[in-house]
Amino acid sequence: MRFAGLLLDRSLVMGIVNATPDSFHVRHPDPLAAIAHGKALIADGADIVDVGGESTRPGAAEVAPDEELARVLPVLRGLAGCGVPLSIDTRKVEVMHAALEAGASIVNDVDALSAPGALDLVARSGASAVLMHKKGEPATMNLAPRYDDVVAEVYRFLERRVAACLDAGIGRERLAVDPGIGFGKTKAHNRAILDSLARFRGLRCAVLIGVSGKLPDSAAEAAAAVARGAQIVRVHDVAAPRKALASM
Repeated sequence: MRFAGLLLDRSLVMGIVNATPDSFHVRHPDPLAAIAHGKALIADGADIVDVGGESTRPGAAEVAPDEELARVLPVLRGLAGCGVPLSIDTRKVEVMHAALEAGASIVNDVDALSAPGALDLVARSGASAVLMHKKGEPATMNLAPRYDDVVAEVYRFLERRVAACLDAGIGRERLAVDPGIGFGKTKAHNRAILDSLARFRGLRCAVLIGVSGKLPDSAAEAAAAVARGAQIVRVHDVAAPRKALASM
């Protein structure tokens, strides 16, 4: 099994570069600092580097496309040719397009390619994609999220988005699914999803989980997530999770 050309015979680590001034974790609004951080993540063992220019943390305000592009394009160009796939963390089609031209080969979309034109762009470009579940918009999504059965609802949503991708000509080897820990979910919802990660393997795509900065011990949670069925962990600090995964 592969994702984005990478074999999934071992767990993969996606390192995060926040080219933003307002992310809830480590942020690098200066492009040179963001590029240096991306290179440090690779040196620590990152298999993928994920660059984002708009925070989607709970309560975050939307960023205009021009501002988002100004944040991420210099970073992507600075990391192009670094030896690992680059991912663009965005939900805007115009940002996806420019980022793919600048060297990204993965689109990490909290809206799961639901924006008009997103599916067609990814299909035509040959890029891979991470399809994430969230409930509501970042500004309000964590105020009072409710589910009858959080695992079943998230699974059905991702199942529909995978089907839409397949219909658009995006094969499963180009897809990863992310149940969206912390995105419109309470602590109890997060725990239910983490305890049921193996179920998401039924979608026959790579399973990605992002726990970094959302749970008390992200390295331990990343290792636990892999033990339960995740194949890719998305983290801010690569060294500790990589060490934890190597010992499994």
